[in-house]
Amino acid sequence: MKRIILASGSPRRKELLEQIGVLFEIVKAEGEEVIKTDIPSEAVKELSRQKAREVAAKTDGDVVIGADTVVAVSGRILGKPKDAEDAVRMIKMIQGKAHEVVTGVTLILKESGQEICFAETTKVHVYPMTEEQVQAYVESGEPMDKAGAYAIQGKFAAYVSGIEGDYNTVVGLPVGRLYQEALARGIDLITYGKDEKR
Repeated sequence: MKRIILASGSPRRKELLEQIGVLFEIVKAEGEEVIKTDIPSEAVKELSRQKAREVAAKTDGDVVIGADTVVAVSGRILGKPKDAEDAVRMIKMIQGKAHEVVTGVTLILKESGQEICFAETTKVHVYPMTEEQVQAYVESGEPMDKAGAYAIQGKFAAYVSGIEGDYNTVVGLPVGRLYQEALARGIDLITYGKDEKR
């Protein structure tokens, strides 16, 4: 059987791949994330590459998918909040204005030895929020493991006034672009490995 491996423990990325009908396994990358640049698109490509390479080296996956997402405000990267105070600071930075969410994806194709790496950017517009709304959102606990301290598919949807670009990029995996990139190299992720018998 041909194996597709997602190098991420993110439930959102898992749901997005399942949504388009991909048959895959999850092997979480355990390495420490090291960002060597402050350019958001380069940072996410580098992080997704680190994850995909780590998992490709320790598994026999035919296709390995690594991904990473950051929120950028005026070009400044916001990662995951360290604590509630940090989450409040981040929400205050994005409320009432637009920011960018950048997801980097690396696809390693074992057979051809190819490594495809790209980044997608979506602009998110946020309504103004009161101090009470910011505090209540942070107290919900939702921001704690999220880049930029919010989840667009969660409670924070109440404060999103609009987006420009692919919604799935904000959730964590631009599956349309991922599918097209693999297809351009002769791999249909949806049928890959399904029509083979052991």
